[in-house]
Amino acid sequence: MVSSDNFEVFTDASADPLVRGFLHRPVDAHDGLVLTHGAGGNCKGPLLVALAEAFADAGMAVLRCDLPFRQFRSFGPPRPGQAARDRQGLKTAVAAVRKLVRGRIFLGGHSYGGRQASMLCAEEPELVQGLLLSSYPLHPPGKPDQLRTQHLPKLATSALFVQGTRDPFGSIAEMESALKLIPARTVLLKVDGAGHDLGFKGKTKPDVLPSMVLAEFTKLFD
Repeated sequence: MVSSDNFEVFTDASADPLVRGFLHRPVDAHDGLVLTHGAGGNCKGPLLVALAEAFADAGMAVLRCDLPFRQFRSFGPPRPGQAARDRQGLKTAVAAVRKLVRGRIFLGGHSYGGRQASMLCAEEPELVQGLLLSSYPLHPPGKPDQLRTQHLPKLATSALFVQGTRDPFGSIAEMESALKLIPARTVLLKVDGAGHDLGFKGKTKPDVLPSMVLAEFTKLFD
């Protein structure tokens, strides 16, 4: 691990897939959070950085990690058939963080990364204590009949969903309907006027969003 001002470059080459990313580790961190990115991004995305800093400031160790498909290629979306390995990559990242903290472990992701996190937890309900899912890709844009909800009735892990009111991958009404399929506790945090990037695509970043997410997350999991 190589130190930076606010985080460390983190690699665990003993795992398969290997774990690669950036670790925000405050002194005496008790709980841990793994965060990953969407199909078009990487773990350096401004939304993940802002969330990691907010949660680390609150005393949680946070690992922003690249999914295996992004480790293999620096650009472009995942290819068909790579999703299972991406889920395995999240599992190895959780194991890496578990070595660093004594308390609870949480798993989160944006868009594709969040979907894979939720699918992993549907398969392994004891893996983590909770989920943080931003801009869940409920369906492809313009194709509301192609819902990605098959695993939700098996999801027994409590989850905070963060969704923009202008997200083409799922409206608030569609998300509210989908969350009824989940047997665990869920909270839907609505971000007014935001699209799929939750306002983090341009130069101006929504300063209040990370604190809003942290506050809702804390209420759900306290």
